[in-house]
Amino acid sequence: MSTPNQPGDPSWEPLGGWQPQGYGSPQSPQNPPSYPGYPTPPPYPGYPSYAGHPGSVDPQAPFGRDPATGVPLSDKSASTAGLLQLFLGVFGIGRFYIDSTQIAIAQLCLGMFGVVFSVFCFLGIPVLLGSIVWAVVDAIMMFTGNVKDNYGRKLR
Repeated sequence: MSTPNQPGDPSWEPLGGWQPQGYGSPQSPQNPPSYPGYPTPPPYPGYPSYAGHPGSVDPQAPFGRDPATGVPLSDKSASTAGLLQLFLGVFGIGRFYIDSTQIAIAQLCLGMFGVVFSVFCFLGIPVLLGSIVWAVVDAIMMFTGNVKDNYGRKLR
């Protein structure tokens, strides 16, 4: 008389695709088995995550996605950029932070022109005031999320 459900018996079908392996042999599952009607288990510790699980990293959006639109987020912070622009925006520091160099250079040139010429003559005072207003409006836009980084991603 033989024992039922032996591995060599063709009538025996393992569940979930599990195949018996010898004692002490290393197992390296690529993905945990899934069963219909049950949630997929989380990835094994020490193995790379895969899409669809909380805590997994999306290669196209390593810093996350905007919950409303699903657009990838930038590696730059909106609050940091806004504060830099608010306090040092006359020199374009907030724009340099988010790698928007063309606008940053324009703000730097306008701010330096306003500072230098307001010391020597009164022509620079309106330019300096315009530069300050531009920096404050730009900081408000950064705080509200209306400014994107150099790659077109929303600031996080």
